[in-house]
Amino acid sequence: MHADAVRQIADITTEAEGVDGTSPLDEAMWLALRHRADEVSAWVEADGFALVVEDELALAVRPSARGHGTGARLLDQALAELPGDLGPLRAWSHADHPAAARLAKGRGFEKVRELWVMRRASSLPVGEVAVADDVVVRRFRPGDEAELLRVNGAAFAGHPEQGKMTADDLAERMAEPWFDPEGMIVAGRGRELLGFHWTKRHSPELGEVYVVGVDPAAQGTGLGRALTRAGLKHLADRGTHEVLLYVDADNERAVQLYARDGFTHSAQDTHVMYRRT
Repeated sequence: MHADAVRQIADITTEAEGVDGTSPLDEAMWLALRHRADEVSAWVEADGFALVVEDELALAVRPSARGHGTGARLLDQALAELPGDLGPLRAWSHADHPAAARLAKGRGFEKVRELWVMRRASSLPVGEVAVADDVVVRRFRPGDEAELLRVNGAAFAGHPEQGKMTADDLAERMAEPWFDPEGMIVAGRGRELLGFHWTKRHSPELGEVYVVGVDPAAQGTGLGRALTRAGLKHLADRGTHEVLLYVDADNERAVQLYARDGFTHSAQDTHVMYRRT
Protein backbone atom coordinates (compact mmCIF):
# COMPACT_ATOMS: atom_id res chain seq x y z
CA MET A 1 0.00 0.00 0.00
CA HIS A 2 1.30 3.46 -0.90
CA ALA A 3 2.46 5.64 2.01
CA ASP A 4 0.01 8.39 0.95
CA ALA A 5 -2.91 6.00 1.41
CA VAL A 6 -1.69 5.07 4.91
CA ARG A 7 -1.41 8.77 5.80
CA GLN A 8 -4.94 9.38 4.52
CA ILE A 9 -6.24 6.45 6.56
CA ALA A 10 -4.49 7.86 9.64
CA ASP A 11 -5.99 11.32 9.03
CA ILE A 12 -9.55 10.00 8.71
CA THR A 13 -9.05 7.74 11.73
CA THR A 14 -7.86 10.66 13.87
CA GLU A 15 -10.88 12.78 12.90
CA ALA A 16 -13.28 9.91 13.57
CA GLU A 17 -11.73 9.19 16.95
CA GLY A 18 -12.01 12.85 17.92
CA VAL A 19 -15.76 12.80 17.30
CA ASP A 20 -16.64 9.24 18.34
CA GLY A 21 -14.34 8.94 21.34
CA THR A 22 -12.80 5.71 20.04
CA SER A 23 -10.73 4.73 17.03
CA PRO A 24 -12.39 2.93 14.10
CA LEU A 25 -9.23 0.80 13.80
CA ASP A 26 -8.03 -1.63 16.42
CA GLU A 27 -4.41 -2.41 17.21
CA ALA A 28 -4.29 -5.51 15.01
CA MET A 29 -5.35 -3.52 11.96
CA TRP A 30 -2.74 -0.83 12.64
CA LEU A 31 -0.02 -3.43 13.04
CA ALA A 32 -1.01 -4.97 9.71
CA LEU A 33 -0.89 -1.56 8.01
CA ARG A 34 2.56 -0.81 9.41
CA HIS A 35 4.22 -4.20 9.07
CA ARG A 36 2.28 -6.23 6.50
CA ALA A 37 0.68 -3.69 4.19
CA ASP A 38 0.81 -6.13 1.30
CA GLU A 39 -1.70 -8.32 3.19
CA VAL A 40 -4.24 -5.48 3.50
CA SER A 41 -6.95 -5.03 0.86
CA ALA A 42 -7.83 -1.33 0.80
CA TRP A 43 -10.42 0.96 -0.75
CA VAL A 44 -9.46 4.54 0.11
CA GLU A 45 -11.22 7.79 -0.82
CA ALA A 46 -10.76 11.36 0.35
CA ASP A 47 -13.51 10.97 2.95
CA GLY A 48 -13.42 7.31 3.89
CA PHE A 49 -11.86 3.89 3.62
CA ALA A 50 -12.58 0.18 3.83
CA LEU A 51 -9.84 -2.27 4.84
CA VAL A 52 -9.81 -6.05 4.95
CA VAL A 53 -7.14 -8.18 6.64
CA GLU A 54 -7.75 -11.94 6.45
CA ASP A 55 -11.44 -12.20 7.40
CA GLU A 56 -11.84 -8.86 9.19
CA LEU A 57 -13.29 -5.66 7.72
CA ALA A 58 -12.80 -2.09 8.98
CA LEU A 59 -14.81 0.83 7.59
CA ALA A 60 -14.62 4.52 8.48
CA VAL A 61 -16.00 7.77 7.09
CA ARG A 62 -14.74 11.26 7.87
CA PRO A 63 -17.27 12.82 10.30
CA SER A 64 -17.89 15.86 8.09
CA ALA A 65 -18.80 13.57 5.17
CA ARG A 66 -21.20 11.24 6.95
CA GLY A 67 -24.77 10.79 5.84
CA HIS A 68 -24.04 10.99 2.10
CA GLY A 69 -23.62 7.30 1.25
CA THR A 70 -19.82 7.12 1.39
CA GLY A 71 -19.79 4.20 3.82
CA ALA A 72 -22.37 2.23 1.85
CA ARG A 73 -20.47 2.78 -1.41
CA LEU A 74 -17.14 1.69 0.09
CA LEU A 75 -18.69 -1.37 1.70
CA ASP A 76 -20.44 -2.42 -1.49
CA GLN A 77 -17.24 -2.00 -3.47
CA ALA A 78 -15.26 -4.09 -0.99
CA LEU A 79 -17.89 -6.84 -0.92
CA ALA A 80 -18.02 -6.94 -4.71
CA GLU A 81 -14.24 -7.19 -5.13
CA LEU A 82 -13.32 -9.56 -2.31
CA PRO A 83 -12.59 -13.18 -3.29
CA GLY A 84 -15.68 -15.34 -3.40
CA ASP A 85 -14.02 -18.07 -1.34
CA LEU A 86 -13.08 -15.77 1.54
CA GLY A 87 -15.71 -17.27 3.82
CA PRO A 88 -17.44 -15.48 6.72
CA LEU A 89 -16.42 -11.83 7.04
CA ARG A 90 -16.22 -10.09 10.42
CA ALA A 91 -16.54 -6.35 11.06
CA TRP A 92 -16.22 -4.28 14.23
CA SER A 93 -18.25 -1.21 15.09
CA HIS A 94 -15.96 0.23 17.71
CA ALA A 95 -18.48 2.80 18.89
CA ASP A 96 -21.65 0.76 18.23
CA HIS A 97 -22.85 3.33 15.67
CA PRO A 98 -26.53 3.18 14.66
CA ALA A 99 -25.35 3.85 11.08
CA ALA A 100 -23.07 0.81 11.27
CA ALA A 101 -25.96 -1.30 12.53
CA ARG A 102 -28.11 -0.19 9.56
CA LEU A 103 -25.32 -0.92 7.08
CA ALA A 104 -24.73 -4.33 8.64
CA LYS A 105 -28.39 -5.30 8.53
CA GLY A 106 -28.76 -4.20 4.92
CA ARG A 107 -25.73 -6.21 3.76
CA GLY A 108 -26.44 -9.49 5.51
CA PHE A 109 -24.25 -9.03 8.61
CA GLU A 110 -25.55 -10.23 11.96
CA LYS A 111 -24.48 -9.09 15.42
CA VAL A 112 -22.45 -11.87 17.03
CA ARG A 113 -20.37 -10.33 19.80
CA GLU A 114 -20.23 -7.44 22.27
CA LEU A 115 -16.94 -6.29 23.73
CA TRP A 116 -17.08 -4.04 26.78
CA VAL A 117 -14.57 -1.45 27.85
CA MET A 118 -14.45 -1.32 31.64
CA ARG A 119 -12.68 1.49 33.48
CA ARG A 120 -11.24 2.07 36.92
CA ALA A 121 -9.72 5.09 38.66
CA SER A 122 -6.11 4.44 39.61
CA SER A 123 -6.75 6.18 42.93
CA LEU A 124 -8.94 3.28 44.10
CA PRO A 125 -7.26 0.93 46.57
CA VAL A 126 -5.82 -2.31 45.19
CA GLY A 127 -6.31 -5.54 47.12
CA GLU A 128 -3.60 -7.91 48.27
CA VAL A 129 -1.44 -9.72 45.70
CA ALA A 130 -1.60 -13.20 47.20
CA VAL A 131 -0.01 -16.26 45.53
CA ALA A 132 1.12 -19.70 46.67
CA ASP A 133 4.42 -19.85 48.58
CA ASP A 134 6.21 -21.60 45.71
CA VAL A 135 5.05 -19.09 43.08
CA VAL A 136 7.21 -16.06 42.27
CA VAL A 137 5.73 -12.87 40.79
CA ARG A 138 8.36 -10.88 38.89
CA ARG A 139 9.04 -8.74 35.84
CA PHE A 140 9.47 -10.22 32.37
CA ARG A 141 13.02 -11.17 31.41
CA PRO A 142 14.53 -11.93 27.99
CA GLY A 143 14.22 -15.66 27.53
CA ASP A 144 10.63 -15.76 28.84
CA GLU A 145 9.19 -15.47 25.33
CA ALA A 146 8.63 -19.16 24.61
CA GLU A 147 6.95 -19.80 27.96
CA LEU A 148 4.83 -16.67 27.55
CA LEU A 149 3.60 -17.88 24.16
CA ARG A 150 2.89 -21.34 25.57
CA VAL A 151 0.80 -19.94 28.42
CA ASN A 152 -0.95 -17.50 26.09
CA GLY A 153 -1.84 -20.26 23.63
CA ALA A 154 -3.21 -22.51 26.37
CA ALA A 155 -5.10 -19.73 28.17
CA PHE A 156 -6.73 -18.36 25.02
CA ALA A 157 -7.11 -21.54 22.97
CA GLY A 158 -10.70 -20.63 22.06
CA HIS A 159 -10.25 -16.87 21.73
CA PRO A 160 -10.70 -15.53 18.17
CA GLU A 161 -7.86 -12.99 18.37
CA GLN A 162 -5.54 -13.48 21.32
CA GLY A 163 -5.30 -17.24 20.89
CA LYS A 164 -3.59 -16.84 17.51
CA MET A 165 -0.56 -14.87 18.77
CA THR A 166 2.69 -16.12 17.25
CA ALA A 167 6.33 -15.35 17.99
CA ASP A 168 6.27 -12.77 15.18
CA ASP A 169 3.14 -11.15 16.66
CA LEU A 170 4.81 -11.00 20.06
CA ALA A 171 7.95 -9.44 18.57
CA GLU A 172 5.88 -6.83 16.71
CA ARG A 173 4.11 -5.76 19.89
CA MET A 174 7.33 -5.68 21.88
CA ALA A 175 8.77 -3.39 19.21
CA GLU A 176 5.94 -0.88 19.67
CA PRO A 177 6.90 2.47 21.29
CA TRP A 178 4.56 1.83 24.22
CA PHE A 179 6.12 -1.51 25.21
CA ASP A 180 7.76 -1.49 28.63
CA PRO A 181 9.28 -4.76 29.88
CA GLU A 182 8.73 -3.48 33.43
CA GLY A 183 5.00 -3.56 32.67
CA MET A 184 5.04 -7.25 31.74
CA ILE A 185 4.47 -9.10 35.01
CA VAL A 186 4.83 -12.88 35.12
CA ALA A 187 4.28 -15.57 37.72
CA GLY A 188 5.92 -18.97 37.78
CA ARG A 189 7.85 -21.74 39.43
CA GLY A 190 11.47 -21.82 38.36
CA ARG A 191 11.62 -21.44 34.58
CA GLU A 192 7.99 -22.50 34.12
CA LEU A 193 5.49 -19.67 33.78
CA LEU A 194 1.98 -20.08 35.15
CA GLY A 195 0.56 -16.74 34.09
CA PHE A 196 1.25 -13.17 33.07
CA HIS A 197 -0.24 -9.69 33.10
CA TRP A 198 0.83 -7.49 30.21
CA THR A 199 0.06 -3.86 31.00
CA LYS A 200 0.00 -1.01 28.50
CA ARG A 201 0.20 2.77 28.82
CA HIS A 202 -1.69 4.73 26.16
CA SER A 203 -0.52 8.01 27.71
CA PRO A 204 0.97 9.14 31.03
CA GLU A 205 -2.58 9.30 32.42
CA LEU A 206 -4.22 6.21 30.84
CA GLY A 207 -3.18 2.60 31.35
CA GLU A 208 -4.64 -0.71 30.23
CA VAL A 209 -4.95 -4.25 31.49
CA TYR A 210 -3.73 -5.37 28.08
CA VAL A 211 -3.68 -9.15 28.55
CA VAL A 212 -4.03 -11.37 31.61
CA GLY A 213 -3.32 -15.02 30.80
CA VAL A 214 -3.19 -17.99 33.18
CA ASP A 215 -2.21 -21.54 32.29
CA PRO A 216 -5.31 -23.77 32.59
CA ALA A 217 -3.42 -25.89 35.12
CA ALA A 218 -3.24 -22.86 37.43
CA GLN A 219 -6.72 -21.48 36.84
CA GLY A 220 -9.04 -21.39 39.82
CA THR A 221 -6.18 -20.68 42.23
CA GLY A 222 -6.62 -16.89 42.37
CA LEU A 223 -3.50 -16.32 40.28
CA GLY A 224 -5.37 -14.28 37.64
CA ARG A 225 -6.69 -11.89 40.24
CA ALA A 226 -3.27 -11.60 41.91
CA LEU A 227 -1.63 -10.79 38.56
CA THR A 228 -4.36 -8.27 37.74
CA ARG A 229 -3.76 -6.49 41.03
CA ALA A 230 0.01 -6.55 40.56
CA GLY A 231 -0.47 -4.83 37.19
CA LEU A 232 -2.84 -2.25 38.68
CA LYS A 233 -0.26 -1.44 41.34
CA HIS A 234 2.41 -1.06 38.63
CA LEU A 235 0.26 1.32 36.59
CA ALA A 236 -0.66 3.38 39.65
CA ASP A 237 3.02 3.63 40.59
CA ARG A 238 3.69 4.91 37.05
CA GLY A 239 1.25 7.77 37.67
CA THR A 240 -1.78 6.73 35.60
CA HIS A 241 -5.12 8.31 36.50
CA GLU A 242 -7.33 5.65 34.90
CA VAL A 243 -7.02 2.05 33.76
CA LEU A 244 -9.20 0.36 31.14
CA LEU A 245 -9.63 -3.18 29.93
CA TYR A 246 -11.59 -5.07 27.27
CA VAL A 247 -13.82 -8.02 28.14
CA ASP A 248 -16.51 -9.95 26.29
CA ALA A 249 -19.91 -8.91 27.61
CA ASP A 250 -21.07 -12.51 27.94
CA ASN A 251 -18.04 -13.50 30.05
CA GLU A 252 -19.98 -13.02 33.27
CA ARG A 253 -17.28 -14.50 35.49
CA ALA A 254 -14.63 -12.09 34.22
CA VAL A 255 -16.99 -9.09 34.35
CA GLN A 256 -17.83 -9.87 37.98
CA LEU A 257 -14.15 -10.39 38.82
CA TYR A 258 -13.17 -7.02 37.38
CA ALA A 259 -16.18 -5.31 38.99
CA ARG A 260 -14.98 -6.50 42.40
CA ASP A 261 -11.71 -4.68 41.74
CA GLY A 262 -13.52 -1.42 40.94
CA PHE A 263 -13.99 -1.60 37.15
CA THR A 264 -17.26 -0.27 35.74
CA HIS A 265 -18.87 -0.22 32.29
CA SER A 266 -21.02 2.44 30.63
CA ALA A 267 -23.21 1.98 27.54
CA GLN A 268 -21.05 4.16 25.29
CA ASP A 269 -18.07 1.87 26.00
CA THR A 270 -19.46 -1.02 23.94
CA HIS A 271 -17.91 -2.43 20.76
CA VAL A 272 -19.98 -4.66 18.50
CA MET A 273 -18.84 -7.34 16.07
CA TYR A 274 -20.90 -8.29 13.02
CA ARG A 275 -20.43 -11.35 10.83
CA ARG A 276 -21.52 -12.00 7.25
CA THR A 277 -21.68 -15.59 6.04
